[in-house]
Amino acid sequence: MNTMEKFDKYVMHSYGRYPLVMEKGEGRDCVDENNKQYIDFGSGIGTNSLGFCDEKWTDAVCSQVRTLQHNSNYYYTAVQADFAAALCETTGYKKVFFCNSGAEANECAIKAARKYSFDKYGKGRHTIITLENSFHGRTMATLSATGQDVFHNYFFPFLEGFVNVKANDIDDLKSKLTDGVCAVMIEYIQGEGGVNALESGFVDAVYELCAERDILVIADEVQTGVGRTGKFLAGEHYGKKADITTLAKGIAGGIPMGACLFGEKVQEVLTPGTHGSTFGGNPIACAGGNAVIERVTSEGFLDEVVKKAEHIAARLEKCGEVASISGKGLMIGIELKSKSAADIAKKALEQGLLVLTAKTKVRLLPPLTITMEEIDKGLDILIAILEG
Repeated sequence: MNTMEKFDKYVMHSYGRYPLVMEKGEGRDCVDENNKQYIDFGSGIGTNSLGFCDEKWTDAVCSQVRTLQHNSNYYYTAVQADFAAALCETTGYKKVFFCNSGAEANECAIKAARKYSFDKYGKGRHTIITLENSFHGRTMATLSATGQDVFHNYFFPFLEGFVNVKANDIDDLKSKLTDGVCAVMIEYIQGEGGVNALESGFVDAVYELCAERDILVIADEVQTGVGRTGKFLAGEHYGKKADITTLAKGIAGGIPMGACLFGEKVQEVLTPGTHGSTFGGNPIACAGGNAVIERVTSEGFLDEVVKKAEHIAARLEKCGEVASISGKGLMIGIELKSKSAADIAKKALEQGLLVLTAKTKVRLLPPLTITMEEIDKGLDILIAILEG
């Protein structure tokens, strides 16, 4: 029985998998079990932010494995304290709660927003507004928050207290900001929804209207955060800082890690016993996170991310099959004129290039450390497929 047969026999069929068995990876390349090499333009859906098995990252993680792999959150660890300090000092937030994924980080944000409102105003002010076409996770609360009908099936009843508004529609937002609303939750760039960046005017309106009513703003930066867009947080592109920001994916370089960052207004809202996570702030994940944040915040790193993104866009704009390009930084959506994004992804795989899709678009989330030479090598393959 080969690997794929064994996988299909014993692993739940909850993913539509490509016929690739990854064996190992180094830098921006990985190798399958037949020794075929692939250029990675997907980074595990934006998770391997430093590529495969980056040397300094690997050294940090392996050192931690040999020192202390886990302890209860009833105790302190220096590695978690160091990572918390680095995140808060980099972003300007006051406190952080660590968990294991983006969905968990968003769950934490939802609970914190509702508790903030309950503590201050009492019961009944618990509705959270999210945007149509949003995606916030696959737990019951985050599915309920997600503004896509395709996900609202099978698992009835969904949680109450979530209302969707049209992205970039200020009038729709105003009409739904009732007295029962405690928070507005946004992705600055809707990743799974098609790599669509919000308009600046709409983001301004969200913050202004929420400030007037003491309604919290939650920024879901699970996919956009930790340098992906050329800024450490995508909110910096808009000149905004949410009351609560959630992070995951690339935060620890490929180890399960999520984080919920709290601003001054909400920094004390979660008190002992109101929330928790057995594995949250795991020492190994924090060691990986420290290596990531040290690299991403190093001098000139994010400037290089911007240059790489500009280079990719310049080449793609010359391709006749490309209708438009969306996103920011190394979070790129490619709308095609006539071809299927799913078909392009399959053909790219056959030719040794890993890309993603988002709705009708080809989606690129290459490692932040990718070189210009590797970018060109991958784009040569992609553009040839698009123009073929």
